[in-house]
Amino acid sequence: MRLTFLGKATQGGGSPTLFATDRNTYVVQGWKVPGQTSTVEIPHRLLAYVETGTYVGARMADTGRGSFTLSGAPVDDTDALSQMDIPGHETCVEVPKTEERWFGGTAAG
Repeated sequence: MRLTFLGKATQGGGSPTLFATDRNTYVVQGWKVPGQTSTVEIPHRLLAYVETGTYVGARMADTGRGSFTLSGAPVDDTDALSQMDIPGHETCVEVPKTEERWFGGTAAG
C-alpha cells in the first residue's frame, strides 16, 4: 500500500495524521482507544485534510472534547507502517474514501 501524506493535527513526530492510499482509501492515525483495536480517536481538525470532493467513509462518534472516534480495518501492511511514525499510544486504521454526492435542488423556505 502506498501512502500520500495529507496532514497532521499537531506538531512534532507521531501525532494524529491522515494519509490517502493507492487503494482509494484513507489511513487514519490516531490515539488508541482502550480495548478497541480497530478504533482510533482523532481531533476534529484532522478532517480539514480530507481530499476535496471526498469524505471519510466511516461512522464517527463525537467524544464531546474536540475529538471523534472512528473504526476501520487495522493496518498491518509492513511497507505502509514503515512510512509512518507511530508512537506507542497511537495506532492506525484504514477506512473507505467516499465521493461526495449531492441530491436534489436548492432548499426552499
